[in-house]
Amino acid sequence: MINSSSNKKVYFLSDAHLGIPDMESSRVRERKMVRWLDEVKKDAEAIFILGDLFDFWFEYKTVVPKGFTRLFGKLAEITDSGIPIHFFRGNHDIWAFNYLNEELNIQIHREPLQVELLGKNFYLAHGDGLGQGDKGYKFLKWIFEQKINQWLFRWIHPDWGLAMGLFWSRRSRYANVAREEKEREEPVIRALEDSRLPMFAKDLLDKGEKIDYFVMGHWHIVRNFELRPGSRFVFLGDWITRFSYGVFDGEVFEMKTFEG
Repeated sequence: MINSSSNKKVYFLSDAHLGIPDMESSRVRERKMVRWLDEVKKDAEAIFILGDLFDFWFEYKTVVPKGFTRLFGKLAEITDSGIPIHFFRGNHDIWAFNYLNEELNIQIHREPLQVELLGKNFYLAHGDGLGQGDKGYKFLKWIFEQKINQWLFRWIHPDWGLAMGLFWSRRSRYANVAREEKEREEPVIRALEDSRLPMFAKDLLDKGEKIDYFVMGHWHIVRNFELRPGSRFVFLGDWITRFSYGVFDGEVFEMKTFEG
């Protein structure tokens, strides 16, 4: 529960996919995120990162992926100042274990979270694997979450393992883009409100859950729409091209864009 009486705000972002398409261009987006963090820390009650912060992430026992030094320094500075940061594992950083918590004091969430923020009830999740269907991904996620498979991957040299992981994640991203382009050509376009994640949210409401805001990433779209009277669904967009984020002040949830 997060309550505040000092005009503080809660901030949300998702899907930065740092590391693609290469480290040089990724570093430009990383610097931009650091500037954003410098802005929002002035009135942040809490910051929620809803998954896929990295395009691929795996923590060996004594090795973490190279890069992201500026971001990690800023995140540590913010948590050291007393502002909580919450990180939800996405489908691209499913192998985030304890490093962010132990080194940066970031609270890691491996499952969706229902929480009260500034007097309103929120349901927060990355969005992958929720709702009906998508059985292929759910099976793949189950494989990745098995301890034995994580142990086996640790035996691969980090240079090879991280290169393999980036290759797989890029193949997945490109496949998703191709599939989305095909769907745009379909003569019948299903309304967003009737797609998998909003339908999952509606099912929870129909079961009696009292949730004011469902907030998710994963689909890289920016939407803020009413599901039922008094309940809204928010897609956070991404930090690849849109640089979008959400902000809640206790009364209104707004979607904004950083630096145009």
